[in-house]
Amino acid sequence: MSGDRAAGDGGLFGAAAAQRLAAEAPLAVRMRPRTLDEVVGQGHLLGPGSPLRRLVEDDAPTSLVLWGPPGTGKTTLAYVVATATRRRFVEISAVSAGVKEVRAALEDARRDLELHERRTVLFVDEVHRFSKTQQDQLLPAVENRLVSLVAATTENPAFSVISPLLSRALLLCLEPLTEEDIRTLVHRALTDTRGYAGAVRLDPDAEDHLVRIAGGDARRALTALEAAAQSPVVDLTTLERAVDRAAVRYDRAGDQHYDVTSALIKAIRGSDVDAALHYLARMFEAGEDPRFIARRLVILASEDVGLADPTALTVAVAAAHALELVGLPEARLNLAQATMHLALAAKSNAVTTAIGAASADVRAGIGGPVPAHLRDAHYPGAARLHHGDGYRYPHDLPAGVAAQQYAPDALSGRDYYRPSGRGAERVLVERVAQLRAIVRAATAELDGQPAATPRPTATTLPTERHHQD
Repeated sequence: MSGDRAAGDGGLFGAAAAQRLAAEAPLAVRMRPRTLDEVVGQGHLLGPGSPLRRLVEDDAPTSLVLWGPPGTGKTTLAYVVATATRRRFVEISAVSAGVKEVRAALEDARRDLELHERRTVLFVDEVHRFSKTQQDQLLPAVENRLVSLVAATTENPAFSVISPLLSRALLLCLEPLTEEDIRTLVHRALTDTRGYAGAVRLDPDAEDHLVRIAGGDARRALTALEAAAQSPVVDLTTLERAVDRAAVRYDRAGDQHYDVTSALIKAIRGSDVDAALHYLARMFEAGEDPRFIARRLVILASEDVGLADPTALTVAVAAAHALELVGLPEARLNLAQATMHLALAAKSNAVTTAIGAASADVRAGIGGPVPAHLRDAHYPGAARLHHGDGYRYPHDLPAGVAAQQYAPDALSGRDYYRPSGRGAERVLVERVAQLRAIVRAATAELDGQPAATPRPTATTLPTERHHQD
């Protein structure tokens, strides 16, 4: 929990410490607007008579869900609401907080209301990272107006916020800032006493570049400016050198997001369980969205393990479901277990290469009509077209496999799936070969060639049981 503003100045030493901390705060924090009139952009939310302005000016106990891209002012608006209404402000990050922290914040809000008759603005950043259980904890307090909830999210609330909570709050959609908005904020930072108070000058071409790379994100622009403002004049070369440093500092996923993600996947693929756990821990500590991690593990389970360990996909999906059920921090264990399982599993990319080869043929136009005996024969008139004629029902045969053509003529005999021979695919190497021999016997006979192998009975087929290395 952070951002709880306590009453009192804490004495002379406390005031001096507060001033020092304020001076050392990031530029984006120092330049945060203090009133609605200082907010740049979001004119559709801040005009006269708008719901947000009425909320602030009338001190209405309304809850808000702020939805918009990073750096558009969600946290700023939460601070302004709390400051303008003279309420206690408490901030919780859904990245690290759990049910315990939510309950503690609500209990503090109840105590403050009873003892001091002061209401609380509870700001929940990245609320989409809360599980359903965690979001449920907020419902009674919002319903009874114990707190005014301001929940910020970068994801569509229709999918990331539970319906009961969404129905009790006012949904406000924030838009990316325009280039002119970014210029206004940059100029303010260069001239305002909270910023550089005229001590730093930004060359015009550097300013243009800064506005361009900001991409409508105020925090990105101010963080890059701060990284470059080490001399009285910031030119384009200085700014370009500083952007890389700023990108790492700004990155909300943290810790070189793409590099660490790539390293995690490659460590799992390479069966180094210890390295995989290291990178997973770095992603946790950097505040990476755990659902992003879960999605990557589910993909990897098929991409790099596949049928070499058929339980891998089950474990990865179960970890993703567990994350939605219990949330963080407990779900770290579920994601760690899935990571370890995948790293230790036998590896095969046969699923990846199989669907890739099949898709390549489809894109190349290799296909043709579905064989007549496989076509739908259940609708009226299908018999006249001879659909289904000659189809052999596999369950009527001793081996449960019929010798008949399934692929279109142009693809008959084409092998897409090639078992690796590792893990459970050791068994599948022989089984796939025998199944292909049975199925393709009919095609071989039509071509005037002998069948590859005699048709076996059910007992001669390799077992379907899967084993792990």
